This record gives sequence, C-alpha cells and structure tokens, in this order.
Amino acid sequence: MTQTGELVDAAAFPRQYARTRRFSLGAPRNVTVSPDGERVVFLRSQAGDDPTTSLWVLTTADGVEHQVGDTADLGAGDGFLTTEERLRRERVRESASGVVSYATDRDVKTAAFAVGGTLFTADLETHTLTRVNLSTSVADPVPSPDGARVAFMAQRGVSVMDVGGSGVAHVVEPEDDPQVTWGLAEFVAAEEMDRQRGLWWSPQGDRLAVARVDVTGVQRWHLADPVDPSVPPITVAYPAAGTPNADVSLHLVAVPDGERVEVRWDRGYFPYLADVVWEAGGPLTLVVQSRDQRTLRLLAVAAETGTTEILRERHDRHWLDLVPGVPRWLPDGRLVDVVDLDDTASLAVAGEVLTPPGLQVRAVLTAGADEIYVSASSEPTSIGVWRVPLNGDEGALVSAEPGVAGAAAGGDTVVLSQRGLAGPGARTVVHSRHGDAELRSLAATPSLAVRVELLRLGRRELRGALVLPHAWREGDPPLPVLLDPYGGPHAQRVLASADAYLTSQWFAESGFAVLVVDGRGTPGRGPRWERAVAGDLATPVLEDQVDGLHAAAEQSAALDLTRVGIRGWSFGGYLAALAVLRRPDVFSAAIAGAPVTDWSLYDTHYTERYLGDPGADRDAYRRSSLLDDAPGLSRPLLLIHGLADDNVVSAHTLRLSRALLEAGRPHQVLPLSGVTHMTPQELVAEHLLHLQLAFLRATLSRPTQE
Repeated sequence: MTQTGELVDAAAFPRQYARTRRFSLGAPRNVTVSPDGERVVFLRSQAGDDPTTSLWVLTTADGVEHQVGDTADLGAGDGFLTTEERLRRERVRESASGVVSYATDRDVKTAAFAVGGTLFTADLETHTLTRVNLSTSVADPVPSPDGARVAFMAQRGVSVMDVGGSGVAHVVEPEDDPQVTWGLAEFVAAEEMDRQRGLWWSPQGDRLAVARVDVTGVQRWHLADPVDPSVPPITVAYPAAGTPNADVSLHLVAVPDGERVEVRWDRGYFPYLADVVWEAGGPLTLVVQSRDQRTLRLLAVAAETGTTEILRERHDRHWLDLVPGVPRWLPDGRLVDVVDLDDTASLAVAGEVLTPPGLQVRAVLTAGADEIYVSASSEPTSIGVWRVPLNGDEGALVSAEPGVAGAAAGGDTVVLSQRGLAGPGARTVVHSRHGDAELRSLAATPSLAVRVELLRLGRRELRGALVLPHAWREGDPPLPVLLDPYGGPHAQRVLASADAYLTSQWFAESGFAVLVVDGRGTPGRGPRWERAVAGDLATPVLEDQVDGLHAAAEQSAALDLTRVGIRGWSFGGYLAALAVLRRPDVFSAAIAGAPVTDWSLYDTHYTERYLGDPGADRDAYRRSSLLDDAPGLSRPLLLIHGLADDNVVSAHTLRLSRALLEAGRPHQVLPLSGVTHMTPQELVAEHLLHLQLAFLRATLSRPTQE
C-alpha cells in the first residue's frame, strides 16, 4: 500500500480540485526544445489557481526562465473566443485561458499563437511579444520553417503574413459556401484522430498543404439552451455512426501567389486524412484510412503535380490504431513507424524493428539523427520514456519505474517529466550539456494524500488500484465499495501516478473502498487485448469490472460486496449505467455522467472502429446499447449530462431517461445548463462531487436487498 504523505484536509479538496482545474494550473506543459538544445519553450500560468497561461523560455546555458511578454500584453484575452478556437479547445479538453497552444519555426526562434482571435508573434531569443492588429479574427497560426512568415486561418480561408512586415497575402480566399472551410481540422480528426491542424508548411517555406473541409453532406444537430429559450439553438455538423462524414481534401498552395494543386488519392475508399507530415528528410507524406479503419496507407506526394505513391499499406481484420508521432522521417531519409508484431506495438525504422517483444510503444516523442525517444510500457501501469539508439545498440529506459513519464528533446538537451506514486505532481527536469535545470511547477499541492495499492486481479491479471481511507486498518468493518472506472478504449485509469487517484481518495475519505479496474480494450497490453472489444463494447468491459471486484475482495477485507456503487464519465458513465442495468446482482447504485447510451448517436470514427457499420452490423449496436435494458432497472441510477455537450450530446441521457420512464423505472436526471463534455466551470465541478457523494451515501447506506 502506497501512501503519498500526510492527510491534510479532505473537506477542502472539492473546492481546490475545481479552482485548480484538476491541479493542472501552474504546471509546465507543451514543451518544445530548440534543435541546438539552447532553448526550452513551454506554457505555464503564474499560480496553481491562475487560469491564464503564458509562454516561457528557459535558456539552458544559465538555467534561467524568461516569460515571453506579459499576460497583460494579451489584452482582452479570452473575453472573446472565435468559434474555431472554442471548438478546438473543446476537442483537446483545454480548460485554461491565455496562451493555450503555440507553434514555432524550425529553429524554435519564432513562435506564433492566437488569443481571442488576435495574432501574436514571439521572438524566443529576446523573449519579446508582438501583437499583430488585423481586421479579422485569426485561428491556428503557424510560422514557416525559416520563421519569415506566419500562415493562419481567417474567415474560412488561409492567409500568410511576413513576420515583422506589413503585408498579408490571402493565399486561399474563402468560398461563398459557408459549409466549406480551409486550414482547419474537421470534427472527427480533432476529436478522434488527434489531428488538430489543417495546414502544414513545406520544409522550404514556399508552399502550404491546406485541408479543405466541406460539411455539406454531414447531418445537422441542434443544441439548445433550455435556460434561455430566446437564444436560438447552436447548429453543429455531427457525423454520427453510419452517416456521411465531412468531405476532406488536401491542396498544395504556393506562397505567396496562391497557385493551387489538389493532392489526389482514392478518397472514396480512404476518406480519413489522419495525418500530414512534411519534413526535410522525406517527401510530403499522408496517412489515410479506409472508412472501416481496417486498411491504412502511407502516401508520398509529388509536390509539383499532387500525384501520390503508396509507401506502405497495412491491414487488420479489426482496425489499425493511429500512433502519435508517426510516421516521420529521419534526416537520412529513413522512415520511422510503429508496427504490430508478436502482439506488440513496436518501433520500426526503414522496416527494421528496434524495440523488443513485450515493450508496447505508445508514441514516438522525438526522432533525431542518432536516437529516437519513445513513450512505451513493459508493464501497462507504467508509461516510460525509452531512448532507442540508431547505431544498433539496445534501447534503454531513461525514466523511473514505476511511474508515468514524457519527454521532449532537441540537440543534446532532453526534458524529462515524471510522475510517480511517492507524491503528487510532476517533476520536469532539463538535461543539457550545460548541466541540469528544472522547470518550476507552481501547481497547487492537493489537500489530501493518496493511499493506493496497485493490484493484479483474477485469471486475466486485470490491473487494478485499491484506494482506502487513511484511517482504515485491518480488522475494521468492511466499507461500501465504489468502482471508479473509465474502462474503455484509448484511456487508462490504473497508472503508477498518485495524481490519478486524487478524486478517488476524496471519495475514500468519505467512507468508501474505491476500486479502479482497467479491463479488456484499455491500452498498454498489446493489440490482442485492445481488440477483445471488437463488435461488443458492453460484455467484455462489464465482465472485467465484475471479475476485478470479486478478485479484489479476495485480496482485501475492506470491501463489502453487499454495498457496491459505480461512477464514471463518458465511456465510464456508459459503463456505470450498464453495470446497474445488466448486473443488479452485483451493483447497488450507479452515477452515469455524460454516458453514451445509444452508440448510433456517437461519431463515425470512434464508433465504427469498434462496432462497424450500423447498417450492416446491427447486432453489435444492439449488444452495446443501453436502451433495450431500461425495463430491467432495479437499482438507483443518477444520470448527469451537460446540455451544451457537442461530443456526447444530451440526447443520450434523455433517450435512456425516456425509455426508463416508459418502463416505469424510477431514476434521477441532473441536467447541467451551459456545460459541455469538460465541465470546466468551477462551481459546477466542485458541487458535482458533493452531489455524487450525497447520492452514494443515500443509496449505499445499507446492504442491497433482493
């Protein structure tokens, strides 16, 4: 059992948790290292409760941090957000304000960003900031590789401006059709493919690759605010499973004259533009996926003509994952990729596998002439940073285990960020030829410590975490149990990091034994484990929660199996509702936050990956839906949903509530006006914890009666 320190004040936790945006404010993030290793660029706010983030530079020669400009220089800041910026922040779950993202030139001497639609450029050597006053709102500015120009999206078109100059060239004029945008990522790319960008510079800085997105064929959904019926609903183009996606094409645009060439590939069979890579070591490279995501192609583009050549094609009978950081090109022209081999996601360079079986590569972090840094796991609860030399030597772990780590590198400078079980927060250390320095974290220290034990549960050795009150000792009466999972694909809850269990610990201090279980479908255990949910997002994940619960009770006397609740958000909310609907013999009560209740209402790229085409795979959707289970509800269920959620729309909760009402099944619904999928509002986040606790105390006060 790991304890991270002394319990201070559990009662203060909900307010602190909300005010600090889940303890994310004040911590350094979004780190970039210059190729010469002399500058480390990052974002950080001024305090653990300060939501306004600034741009910073640490010079490795002296280890001194410099704020670029001043927060006051941003003017109105986030008093106004363009539609494009608001949607981008929702897609990446950004809850801070100020400078929340930036892009740099190749040498990391110039940066550009937008705040409130206003363009700013930054000199990262002199640490000065320039506000660029334009007549239009700007989104996603990107400096050219040489730092001489900045490209950005404005009014659905793309413009280019000379840095330090006065001229603005509209290289792509907006079309008359308001359904067409240039230079932005469409919904599924931003939400599901981790592609936030829609424009890319050529290495020479003489061309742009620009995505054109046409949402004409995408169905329209209307999100109203019932609190103010005078406000018209917001209309969004939402590609639900089985319906048309946005039409996405790519065009090469000469700078500054705007001459345009369309990139040609089989967009009918490969509609998903998953990534665009344009680096000096190789050709313009596209990653495209088939609609069923079982075929993935890497395409090389001839920049003069827009024609494409297949570099590599891969197939899987279920789906192919998109791995962050690949493909990419080494300076000598070799291709870096991640391939599945022997049930292992492995690093490959020019087709040669460089990492051993069992080391699951999660992302490629940096790739230089001599070495590659990857994020990888030999044990799923730890995410380490590995250095893989390109001279044939064996790779080595450079972060501590157990723990969760990330890295950025440039030249001979490596920035390593690590979290562990010994205490809260991350430590970010800069290792350079000048010596070591640390990026200061100003994040708040949680008002409670974590008492957690990592477990292996049952015959499948499910990874679990048991969180108990600090006051509980062996021989004390068993406690009501709260399962606190996510439980679905592409996310983990069981990690060797104290920060992962802060909210679980607060519930534990309130009188619960809290159990977190990662079952089949979660990452870090290899392709076969992740693909065990193919065609059924309900049965395997619920079975693993039940098996994990029973196995944990065999290992700990703290669990009272006659009083078991479950809570979760998003997929975790779906799993919570699923639990009381299908296993009332095990679960006494559930809190389902923003649950997906009918998978035909969720987006194409995520849902069809696991369940297929709803027109052809109806049984898979029926197996995974909650609506047919509504008549069987016999346990207390609290449904919570933000009415402004454009990811898991509130229709999910309302449809389940209607089905429950029609079946005469009592339940509770808590609608959150003006709240999206993130719930960033301070008072909402704070009081949601208290309301959930009150519900659990009321429903788990006595053993469940049949």
